[in-house]
Amino acid sequence: MSEHSKNYSSEYAHCRENPEAFWLDAAAAVDWDVSPTRAYSDVDAPISRWFPDGELNTAFNALDRHVAAGRGEQIALIHDSAMLGAVRTYTYSELTMAVARFAGVLRAQGVGKGDRVVIYLPMIPEAAIAMLATARLGAVHSVVFGGFAANELAVRIKDASPKAIVTTSGGLEPNRNVEYLPTVHEALATAGATALPVIVKHRDGFATEPGSLDWNTVDWDAAMEQAQPAAPVSVRATDPLYILYTSGTTGTPKGVVRDNGGHAVALLWTMENLYGIGAGDVWWTASDVGWVVGHSYIVYGPLLAGATTLVYEGKPVGTPDAGAFWRVIEQHGVKALFTAPTALRAIRKMDPAAQLLEKYDVGSLETLFTAGERLDTDTFHWAGKVLGVPVVDHWWQTETGWGIVGNPRGMATLPIKAGSPTLPLPGYDLRIVDGMGTEVATGEEGNIVLGLPLPPGTLTTLWGDDQRFIDSYLRAFEGFYATGDSGYRDEDGYVFVMGRTDDVINVAGHRLSTGSIEQVVGKHPAVAECAVIGVADALKGQKAVGYVVLKTGVSIGAEQLQKELVALVRKEIGPVADFKNATIVEALPKTRSGKILRKTMRQIADGVDYKVPSTIEDMGVIEYLIPVLRPGKP
Repeated sequence: MSEHSKNYSSEYAHCRENPEAFWLDAAAAVDWDVSPTRAYSDVDAPISRWFPDGELNTAFNALDRHVAAGRGEQIALIHDSAMLGAVRTYTYSELTMAVARFAGVLRAQGVGKGDRVVIYLPMIPEAAIAMLATARLGAVHSVVFGGFAANELAVRIKDASPKAIVTTSGGLEPNRNVEYLPTVHEALATAGATALPVIVKHRDGFATEPGSLDWNTVDWDAAMEQAQPAAPVSVRATDPLYILYTSGTTGTPKGVVRDNGGHAVALLWTMENLYGIGAGDVWWTASDVGWVVGHSYIVYGPLLAGATTLVYEGKPVGTPDAGAFWRVIEQHGVKALFTAPTALRAIRKMDPAAQLLEKYDVGSLETLFTAGERLDTDTFHWAGKVLGVPVVDHWWQTETGWGIVGNPRGMATLPIKAGSPTLPLPGYDLRIVDGMGTEVATGEEGNIVLGLPLPPGTLTTLWGDDQRFIDSYLRAFEGFYATGDSGYRDEDGYVFVMGRTDDVINVAGHRLSTGSIEQVVGKHPAVAECAVIGVADALKGQKAVGYVVLKTGVSIGAEQLQKELVALVRKEIGPVADFKNATIVEALPKTRSGKILRKTMRQIADGVDYKVPSTIEDMGVIEYLIPVLRPGKP
């Protein structure tokens, strides 16, 4: 990484001392229809209003302006389908035209400024095209992850009240095809919205034909041929760009609202300053468009920056093997990869010595970024060793839309510390406080909170429910946004995020983070991944219990492993952890975005009522774990 003129300390201080000037300067990178004269308005506080007098179109900024700048023949999007063994590319000119035409398709179905469009698609180019086309019309998209069942899709349709649905025949998994159309049909019936137009992108290999169901369908390809391209519609910076429902919601869903102006400014700033990515660079976010990471850094961020974004339809392992990521990096000349730690752990589990990496030249890769789950130190060291590039963790949430804590690689390089995503990024006033809101001492764990106002690009409210937004995030600590995560800062100010606040356990009056115990357990050479939960204990209130998945090819007795892990935790944390139980398991329950369902595991172990989040990757893992978590009990 080359040296950069910007300095983190001075940039952070400038933003803290004069946020108005800082963010207006950042806004200059955006093409505005009406340039903002103010960065922030507190007239609706605590609801944030960034660039309140500005007007723009996000899709224009992601596409048309690059064509106008003479870079229309640059590759904008690469679709690499490991499932089909096929690659398709779009130049900026081609993608702009496809988006303009599909905006025309949506307009013909009555979609206009402010209307909602629900998008239910897998990792195919049409997902990005549909999102950008919605934005082009000044409408609001709500992307629903393609693995959601009908009821979860239905509650989102009901809450968003869309003018149209966009879907496809189905999605591809390594061992099966997932039929989408029956799910959408059932969801529309459940939501009482059977008259809604459903635009269907046909894919071969699926059993259900749109004509076999009683609903209002529009064929994507036929409609595109007839469509008149739509021009970008200017919207206010404060108008909503999208709604993204938080994973695992039950009952009334919680729809995070992202605005147009603040979102564009923040993502452009992060592409340059956090990731060190600019026009023409090949950037790969190995996630899904259904998650916030996919919104920010598969679709909008890289295209706003004029980079080449890679849309990957495949898995880190099994399509066909644990060398899949390395193949993609070599084939497309990827400069930076952003993935979840769980993907790296899956690769390491299958190929601990990284032998498959030897088949590929990954010399184009300069940086590996991770987020989504805490990056354990063992995986951090392994990835850095086998790839020979900086491994940069950063921490953020669906609600924030971009990094809260990170190591800004586009600035003068900061030291990397294993276990820490580094320092708060400009715009975030991060504090560590106790239950009463009082800041705790250096090294002491507490609640991570963020001072108001939050920076541009973060959630402005929850869809249709300002009060719920205030009650959910702003009520617990006056003047602060409650992240729901716990952590501490070291003597250098580096932040260590240890987990959700409900993952802090109380052992005989001592508050301990299960995340800190997991960090130690994960250092054992036999452990591929682990989960530590606090289960009810009659004597001490709670006790820490570990569940570990072994690396492929590793053989160690259960008693021996438990003995070694107990000794390791005792050595690094101390007897206070009272860690005495470690069980080898075949798999851990995870959401499709890679988060381990520790709360569900704890509820099962304690014998209390539990609800498995709809985002679970494999329900069979829960069924397998029930007798493991509650041995000898019904």
